[in-house]
Amino acid sequence: MRANPIIGSGTSLQAWNSSNHLGEVDAISCAQLVSPHARAVIVSPHPDDEILGCGGLLQLLAREQRQILLISVTDGSASHKGSRYWTPQRLSVVRPQESADALKRLGLPLNEMKWVHGGFTDTAVSDQENQLQAFLLTYLQPSDVVFTTWCEDGHGDHEAVGRASLAAARQVGATVHEIPVWTWHWASPEDPRIPWQRARKLHLDKWMLARKRHAVQAFASQLYRDPDTGQEPVLSSVTLERLLQPFEVVFL
Repeated sequence: MRANPIIGSGTSLQAWNSSNHLGEVDAISCAQLVSPHARAVIVSPHPDDEILGCGGLLQLLAREQRQILLISVTDGSASHKGSRYWTPQRLSVVRPQESADALKRLGLPLNEMKWVHGGFTDTAVSDQENQLQAFLLTYLQPSDVVFTTWCEDGHGDHEAVGRASLAAARQVGATVHEIPVWTWHWASPEDPRIPWQRARKLHLDKWMLARKRHAVQAFASQLYRDPDTGQEPVLSSVTLERLLQPFEVVFL
């Protein structure tokens, strides 16, 4: 992981829109990613990553009636360090509720899909990586298609979840794909560290993108300045601009 890559406002959307590499990424469909008889397993480090990284994919999976297993590794309770308003206790309740609301806004059938909460420690997943791998092994099947955060995404939890998911999926023989989330913040438009040769674009129509935008608004704890510390929103308007494009990128 790069040292403190998630600082400042990051790379602008305008810069990404001019990226030759990003512009040349081939398209892929939901059917190509997840076959009719496969189950899609979304492994999310924190509540909101499943929406930010693959809110469009989730809509397509539901539309095509694929089986879905969502695994939330942590409860996101460490997002507001030192806050007397957004305490870890409050966040541990609120953030999973925000994810549930967001999934409903996407039209996901929560009564039909399986959702597992891992209970791992927010900001310290790398210290529990072996335990996480063992935890994932209890749920994964050889026919699964796993989607997880890229193991070089620039956030410690994202990278640890990516590594553990890759290891567990390979151990059971499941297919695994990685999704960049914070990469769009720290990377440059032609960054050679991004595995462009493995990248594919899942295109979203305007209605899918609108639902994803609506779903993101459920994460109130992350969208507004902390009333106690004055901390800027975790998900700034610039961050959301980069993550709410009419496509999602998957590393095969």
